[in-house]
Amino acid sequence: MSIALIDVKNVTKNFSVSSGIFSKKRSICAVDNVSFHINEGEIVALVGESGCGKSTLGRLTLGILQPTSGKILFKGKDIWCLNKSEFKDFRRNAQIIHQDPYDALNPMKTIYQSLSAPLLHYKIVRRKECWEKASELLEMVGLVPPDDFLQRYPSRLSGGQMQRVSIARAISVNPSFIVADEAVSMLDASLRIEILDLLLELKRKFNMTCLFITHDFGVARYFAKDGRILVMYLGSIVEEGPTEDVILNPIHPYTKILLECVPIPDPKSARSKGLPPLKSLETPNITSMPSGCKFHTRCPYGKDICSQKAPELELTSKDHFVACHIFNS
Repeated sequence: MSIALIDVKNVTKNFSVSSGIFSKKRSICAVDNVSFHINEGEIVALVGESGCGKSTLGRLTLGILQPTSGKILFKGKDIWCLNKSEFKDFRRNAQIIHQDPYDALNPMKTIYQSLSAPLLHYKIVRRKECWEKASELLEMVGLVPPDDFLQRYPSRLSGGQMQRVSIARAISVNPSFIVADEAVSMLDASLRIEILDLLLELKRKFNMTCLFITHDFGVARYFAKDGRILVMYLGSIVEEGPTEDVILNPIHPYTKILLECVPIPDPKSARSKGLPPLKSLETPNITSMPSGCKFHTRCPYGKDICSQKAPELELTSKDHFVACHIFNS
């Protein structure tokens, strides 16, 4: 039986914001009472629109942000109850691949300097072995010959090459958990499959556990084909299940609408799709969330209970959960 490497229990994250110097601060709920787990060696794709809280949730699982309430467990231990040494070991085990490789790498440091810093910080190798290890990492991610890249600055690399360096840096400390936050969204379409295949190859080689964050169901299906999908809307998980089951048999109206937006390379099928008639095309203001189900202001199937009570994730079939009053009634 698989062991839950990451266990998120009723996690909420609020931020205080103000619209001006003299305005009163307001609390915004970016992640709202979310629970899920990721087993060792598993891939879980987190899918949703921009601004729904995906990246915030990813940073919470990494210990970059501290939850307002709830717990993040790593191998059964609350990461915010770890001592200094244990937390350092956790941070080594939990790494991130950022969306924008241009922001992820220090423009003032060479590729060798960027790769050697975590190797030395976590004492993976001794200083005299750094060059050899950095070369090995670049070979793993397909940047060969490595000597042609190690003394370059990021400005002399393409976007795809920089993302490969970011991946090399993330795996340099032998992590057991990787969060890939929109890792291919800023790359040309021709490069996306190459990077996804590289990540899958490294995942298999090192048996890493992955949380793959994306807004693209097509990318999620390719990367997490044998894993699970979590669908997120305004800080809440509305549907969860095996990837193929969620995509072929979506239950929540929001999931169905997202999938209807995925382009189909068949003009006849595309013309016959048609979106469900949404009540509203606008997403609710995050500073004033609607009561009950957050999607009820847009949902074409909404009932009175939807505006009164927030639905809970309930099992509908094997390993497939949905938070919807309509389909759980």
